[in-house]
Amino acid sequence: MSSEEPEVQRRNHFIVLLLSIPMNNMNQQLLDRLDQLIAAVNRLAPASPTEIDWQAPAFRWRKHHGQGFLHPIHTLHPISSDDLQHIPSQKAAIYANTRQFIAGKPANNVLLTGARGTGKSSLIKAVLNTFKNDNLRLIEIDKSDLVELADIVALIANRPEYFILFCDDLSFEAGDGGYNALKTALDGSLTAPSANMLIYATSNRRHLLPEYHSDNAAVQHIDGEIHPGEAIEEKIALSERFGLWLTFYALNQQAYLSIAQHWLHRFGITIWNDKVESAALQWAMTRGARNGRVAWQFARDWAGKQPG
Repeated sequence: MSSEEPEVQRRNHFIVLLLSIPMNNMNQQLLDRLDQLIAAVNRLAPASPTEIDWQAPAFRWRKHHGQGFLHPIHTLHPISSDDLQHIPSQKAAIYANTRQFIAGKPANNVLLTGARGTGKSSLIKAVLNTFKNDNLRLIEIDKSDLVELADIVALIANRPEYFILFCDDLSFEAGDGGYNALKTALDGSLTAPSANMLIYATSNRRHLLPEYHSDNAAVQHIDGEIHPGEAIEEKIALSERFGLWLTFYALNQQAYLSIAQHWLHRFGITIWNDKVESAALQWAMTRGARNGRVAWQFARDWAGKQPG
C-alpha cells in the first residue's frame, strides 16, 4: 500500500489522467495549470532521504516536510579551551568526562547551569573542537524536537563515532512532549542507554521545570513529618538524571576586564590602557551585565572601529 497522503494520491491520479489526453485537445491555459499543479505536488511531497555525511564533525537535527534528518555542519565556531577563562573547575570536569567517553569508559550526561553569557554553550563547542579528531561528533537539537530523540538514537546506534547530543537553553513547561522523551534517553527504557551517546545540555536554571507556590499545596504534614508532594518531586526529577552538574557564576569586574583584554588580543589589539578599560566598563554598564559574552562583544566592537 502506498505511503502517500490521500490528497497527494488524488492529485497524482489527476495528473495521469491529464497526461493521457491527446496534446491537440489541450490548450495553453490547461498546460499552464498542469505545470502549477505539478509544482504544488512537488512541494507537498517529502524530500528524498539523503545519505548522511558521517565525516562532518557536527550535525543539526532539522525537519523537512515533517521528516527529521541530520544536517551536516562542516564549519565550526573556532573557540578553544584557552578562550574560556575563570571557569577552571568546570573545564576540568567536562574535559575529564569527555575523555572517559571517547575512551569507551563510563561517563555521565552533563547539565550546565548558570547565568546567561557565562560560557556554558561555548565550553561545549570548545570540547568538540578539542576532540573532533578523536572520533567525537556533536548533534545539536532544539528542545521542541526532543520528542524525536528515539529516532536520533536509532540512527547512530551502530556507528563507531561517539556522539554528544547538545540541547542549548533547556527548560520545559508543563505538558511539553520532549520532557518524557528526554527522561527516557537519560535513563534508558527497557534497553540500556546508548553507549555511544551522551547528552550535554545548558540551562539558566537547575530545575528544568518551573516551580510555583501552588506546588506546595501537595505537601502533606503527617505525624510531624513533612512529605513533599509528587508535584515537587517531578520538578527536580529530570535534573537529577544528569550525572554531572556544572554551575557557572557571574563574574566580578576584574575577571570581566581580563576576558575583554584576552579577546582584544585575539582580534589583534595589543593596547590596553585606561581609555580601553573605561570603554569596556561602560559597555558592560549599558548592557546591565558583566560576563564573557559581553566582554567578547565589546572586543569585537572596539577592534572593528580601529583604523587600518
